[in-house]
Amino acid sequence: MPPEDRRRSPYTGWTRAHWEATADGLLRATAPCASPCHGLIVLPGARPSSSGPRSDGLEGFARTFLLAALRVAGADGRDPHGYLPRYAEGLAAGTRRPTAVRELTSADPDSWPRIDAVRQARVEAASIALGLRLTRRRLWDTLDEGIRARVAEWLLPALGPSPVDNNWWLFGLTVGGFLREAGIETDRAGAAIDRALTRIEDWYRGDGWYADGDNRAFDHYNAWALHFYPVLHAHLGADRTLLATYGPRLHAQLDACTRLFDTNGAPLPFGRSLTYRFAAAAAPWLGALTGHTPLTPGATRRLASGTLRHFLDHGALTRDGLLPLGWYGPYAPMLQSYSGPASPYWAAKGFLGLLLPADHPAWTAPEEALPAETADAAGPLGPTGLLLQSTVSDGLVRLHNHGSNSVRSTPDPYYARFAYSTRTGPTAPAAEDPALPDNHFALLLDGRPTTRGPATPHAAGPDRASSLHTPRHADGTELAGIRILSATLVHGRAELRAHRVTGAAPGTRVRQTGWATTPDGPT
Repeated sequence: MPPEDRRRSPYTGWTRAHWEATADGLLRATAPCASPCHGLIVLPGARPSSSGPRSDGLEGFARTFLLAALRVAGADGRDPHGYLPRYAEGLAAGTRRPTAVRELTSADPDSWPRIDAVRQARVEAASIALGLRLTRRRLWDTLDEGIRARVAEWLLPALGPSPVDNNWWLFGLTVGGFLREAGIETDRAGAAIDRALTRIEDWYRGDGWYADGDNRAFDHYNAWALHFYPVLHAHLGADRTLLATYGPRLHAQLDACTRLFDTNGAPLPFGRSLTYRFAAAAAPWLGALTGHTPLTPGATRRLASGTLRHFLDHGALTRDGLLPLGWYGPYAPMLQSYSGPASPYWAAKGFLGLLLPADHPAWTAPEEALPAETADAAGPLGPTGLLLQSTVSDGLVRLHNHGSNSVRSTPDPYYARFAYSTRTGPTAPAAEDPALPDNHFALLLDGRPTTRGPATPHAAGPDRASSLHTPRHADGTELAGIRILSATLVHGRAELRAHRVTGAAPGTRVRQTGWATTPDGPT
């Protein structure tokens, strides 16, 4: 790492050079995992994702390619480390014989899975398309015409309707943005863009918040998915009309989400896909890139550098320089079925700031304090049912959940808790007592605790929030006729929780658990 600069960066010591060195280190570490012709990057891991090893290899290619593209595009197109030639070779090899075979074989170690056969390939197509758009003149325009035709043919199925009715629509938008700019199937690409933007409009709830589908799923996907793709698409296309709509929404979202970072740099471990780690820095960088941000340039860098450094200082890299599946180190309980060994490399989104020129104020201005360290804060986050509580005295941020629910029908510890903080978690039920989650309220029926059903916001105020839910048995079945009204009141570092149970038999026992602190954690 370069030496720290405590004059320019009094909080973190980090400069642009540290971001470049980190990106280079991540790319060097993954290079030995490439297949013979670089079509796939097959990272070590305890288990494959539900999409299979070949899809996981494509994920490794696509997500590290996005990181390489940001690194090169941010260096004015220069590629001093020679990243693009090996990705060009991979584009050629991966699209030579796309396959529906999910397993890797020695006879075919480089081929990409077809998008129409493995739906996860659509997700990776977005990263590939974005990487090609960022490096178009340096990479795409230099490819053999036949290779360009094969890559386009592989990408085209991503322009169809999304197989998942949530932020996945934006992968088609991202592929469409590149293909239309490259002059390929422009009408079809334009239709995919319009279809995606129309669909997410149905989910916009105001104050910068989208639901992630026809639901009440509000989490970090708002910032670095539902805002990231349309705003970056509009920026890259210099589309002032789109930016006039999506830019102010990003500004409003950043006003909320930038308050969810601890003064130690930690983002809030709330929601799914937490293994993407410092992808949480993507939206603040995007605000600086487009001018739609409430943060000063110095506060933007302080937040982003603080987050990246927080993870690296807490062991997020293995001895081989790889990002394992987990939060700091490996942590299997927080993974989803779609998590594979290369999934963490969507952290590449967090390097979006490299698109800012080296003389941009976000890189040159002195670091400034974060919202969490300038004033205590308490209040609802727009229409989400989430209540923010942060305190300058300890730099800690807490989030009380009275309205955000998982997209899954089964209980999900990363949505169903009543509260989350930047210094506790991510947590799963304790191994010694799988039925004892933290920050939970349960009825004890025959000694077994109930789970929390989907929460419906009830009321909110400047320092309070409440919600209703129907409790469930552990297998997910509802306890018909029973309702729980839960409320949280906050003041400074204090919090008060109250629950009113109706419909349960008199004498039914209840249990409230608290924070999952550690001996050296917060009090």
